[in-house]
Amino acid sequence: MTCRLNNRVAIVTGSSRGIGRSIAIMFAREGAKVCVNYVGSEDKARAVVNEIVANGGEAIMVRADVSKPDEVKHLVETTVNTFGTIDILVNNAAVMYPGSIMDLRDEELDRMWKVNVKGVIHCCREVAKYMIEKKYGKIINITSTAAIGTASHSTTLYALTKAAVIILTRRLAFELGPYGINVNAIAPSFVPTDMFLQGRTKEELEAILEKRKETVSLRKIATPDDIARVAVFLASDESSYITGQVIVVDGGRIDYLTHSL
Repeated sequence: MTCRLNNRVAIVTGSSRGIGRSIAIMFAREGAKVCVNYVGSEDKARAVVNEIVANGGEAIMVRADVSKPDEVKHLVETTVNTFGTIDILVNNAAVMYPGSIMDLRDEELDRMWKVNVKGVIHCCREVAKYMIEKKYGKIINITSTAAIGTASHSTTLYALTKAAVIILTRRLAFELGPYGINVNAIAPSFVPTDMFLQGRTKEELEAILEKRKETVSLRKIATPDDIARVAVFLASDESSYITGQVIVVDGGRIDYLTHSL
């Protein structure tokens, strides 16, 4: 069986856990050489690399805060120095602080903007140097259905940062398209990752999950692998004529604020 990402080199930001972890592992399974990026979860990042290597793949781990341009430069240069090139970038790293516009602290909003928006810009700018030169590249930005307008409380300012990623995706597709670079985004619905699980009891989690299922036409909750499969498609040459698009992966979610275009 031919692997869809054979000998491609990918950076997946924030890939020590959650959606990023699944994308990194699935990319490696499809033949890609993967740079696992992390900030604080060194042990978890090492576990991802070990799993990839144990299954015959190639991977490295690089610590870098995507909100800091110098660290992003180090991330990309280390990947290129190790594997010789860069073909795929997945901008998955993100932070989320719940709260309304009335009670969210300025430092929380600033941190979300620096990681969720400026982090994407830093990473795209750094990898584009190499992709423009080789006239090939795949950039995949992980946004959120919150950016489209879900009726979820305490997510307004997080949604603002993710909406910025959507317009950034379309503008970069326009700017980088002449160089053979595809830029697309995936907008996952609710996925119960570590960000969601922290600080909640088992009973609280079960109640939230049951309530979430009621807002989804398929009546089930997405898994990180559901998102990773779409990322593989967008990273592969099967999607060579797709750019500037937002692929919504929401199971038929019904609780949007408006259905107008």
